[in-house]
Order: sequence, then structure tokens, then C-alpha cells
Amino acid sequence: MKSLTPKLIAVLILSIALFSCSNDEDGIYFDETSEITIVEKIQYSTIELEILDLVNAHRQSIDLQTLKTLDIVSGVAEGHTNYMIETGQISHDNFPKRSEVLIKNAKAKAVGENVAYGYGSAEAVVNGWLNSEGHREVIESTKYTHFGISTECNSEGRNYFTHMFINK
Repeated sequence: MKSLTPKLIAVLILSIALFSCSNDEDGIYFDETSEITIVEKIQYSTIELEILDLVNAHRQSIDLQTLKTLDIVSGVAEGHTNYMIETGQISHDNFPKRSEVLIKNAKAKAVGENVAYGYGSAEAVVNGWLNSEGHREVIESTKYTHFGISTECNSEGRNYFTHMFINK
């Protein structure tokens, strides 16, 4: 019985560490393989800022409201980008889970997502999305008010992108 008690305590501590989370509304990083970790502030790369600007410029050009950047959305997007790099595939795997995180923590009423791989510039990836009917519909949707972005390179220098949208 003595050896069982330390094991139970270890399992309890591990469970608490893995399943506890915070209600902080800004800067949640979502790592799909383990847990949600709170991040104070997202540091956007040049390509990420360019993507956000290009999407808003496109929306403005067709008389749609521009979207506001929200760090919590970018944090969730970053978790998915890292997941795609780990699996070596672009996907919308676990989208319902990401949506749930944003509904709970960002008060999202609707969630959308575009993903991409391999583009070398912001202009190229945005053009790719705009030339795809389904991706363009997400970008041009009037139901979204905020967005976030994550772009990361894999070990071969190829870019992976997750662009998420919410209505707040």
C-alpha cells in the first residue's frame, strides 16, 4: 500500500497540471498535443503583420469592415501551426477544440480558419487564399470582427500558416 500512495499522488499532480487552465482573456497559446498555456503578449513577425494588413486591405477594397487583431486568437492559431509542423501536414484537425477554446476564453460567437503551407511571402499566401473560393469566403465573411495569425517555419524552412477569425 505504501508504494501505491506515491503513485496516486503523482498521477493526481500530473492530472492537475495537465487539465487546469485560466480564464485570462488575452494571449492563450493552444498546444494541441498537451495543454493551454497563458501567454502575456504575442510578438508578431513581419510576415504575420503583412498578412493581417493585406487581408484588411482586401476587405476594405470590397467595402467590408476591417478586422481587429486579438492575441488570444493568434495564440490558438500558433498552437495549430506547431501541430501541423509536428505532423508534417496541413489540416483543420481539432478545429472544434480550437473553436471551443475561443468561445470560452475570447467570448467568440463564431470561429473560422484558413491554413496554408509552403508560401514564401505574405502576398503569395493571401493571394492563394483569395483564389480559393472556400478560403476567400472566410476572409470576406461579414460575421467576423477579429482575427489572429501564426506563421512558423519547419526545419526545411517551409512556412506553415494558420489564420483564425472570430466574431466577438
